[in-house]
Amino acid sequence: MPTTTHEFADATASDSTLRRFLHGLPGVDAVGLEARAASLGTRSIKTTAKAYAIDLAISMIDLTTLEGADTPGKVRALAAKALRPDPTDRTAPATAALCVYPDMAATAVAALAGSGVKVASVATAFPAGRASLSVKLADTRDAVDAGADEIDMVIDRGAFLAGHYLKVYEEIRAVKEAAGAARLKVIFETGELSTYDNIRRASWLGMIAGADFIKTSTGKVGVNATPANTLLMLEAVRDFRERTGVQIGVKPAGGIRTSKDAIKFLVLVNETAGEDWLDNHWFRFGASSLLNDLLMQRQKLSTGRYSGPDYVTVD
Repeated sequence: MPTTTHEFADATASDSTLRRFLHGLPGVDAVGLEARAASLGTRSIKTTAKAYAIDLAISMIDLTTLEGADTPGKVRALAAKALRPDPTDRTAPATAALCVYPDMAATAVAALAGSGVKVASVATAFPAGRASLSVKLADTRDAVDAGADEIDMVIDRGAFLAGHYLKVYEEIRAVKEAAGAARLKVIFETGELSTYDNIRRASWLGMIAGADFIKTSTGKVGVNATPANTLLMLEAVRDFRERTGVQIGVKPAGGIRTSKDAIKFLVLVNETAGEDWLDNHWFRFGASSLLNDLLMQRQKLSTGRYSGPDYVTVD
């Protein structure tokens, strides 16, 4: 569990010291960042390496349903899919987790009991985060009490954009405490942070507050995970580990729908943070439709035939 309070005690002593620290981070070269992300996205992955990458991507998926119409039956069906993504091929790996709303966490826990597939629950008034701290903490405790292994929280983007960094820091710390042994993923909603500099600042803010993962998005806004914003966050976790010795995970979420896209993100991980992050303990995809395309591409590699979308279940 990351413990960074002492390391950054001076920086987090007040709003002014935290602002000074975050605004003292190196500015982001937007043109250079986007060019590097685009360049890494052109890497060609073939045959055996592609098969390995597809299975790795499957094992990194947080299979997700976050809809108002979610039912226990739908959650149980997705749990079955998380456990055995391809019922016709037992060699297909299970996904990393099933991500649901807090009121569905107990259903997911029961369906996945003893499997090793984690139950992740969004909390803290997801996706807008517009609620009092007491409500957010109650939301978190409800999910943990239901058995959730992981909590995906959203930061108060309004407070962050207004420069109230200490408020955001203290909220993350409080949610981390309420989460107990559950791993905490901190969602920035990068599409609402406006600038790459803000994404870098949010990344460091989340990490020094005790995040186990930093996550791009809720998947509920127009701009979600992109190669550039994920690359920036991978640079942040790499630099953070070099400074503190603490490793933090990264989760791009929203908009990653094809195997080709997923493999591009895995190249970003390998070339930026390194092989230590090529594991589902440290890198996840927040996705719902991605799994189907990975399964179709996996079958094509093994049989030489492309089955099409009716080969997999419709979630």
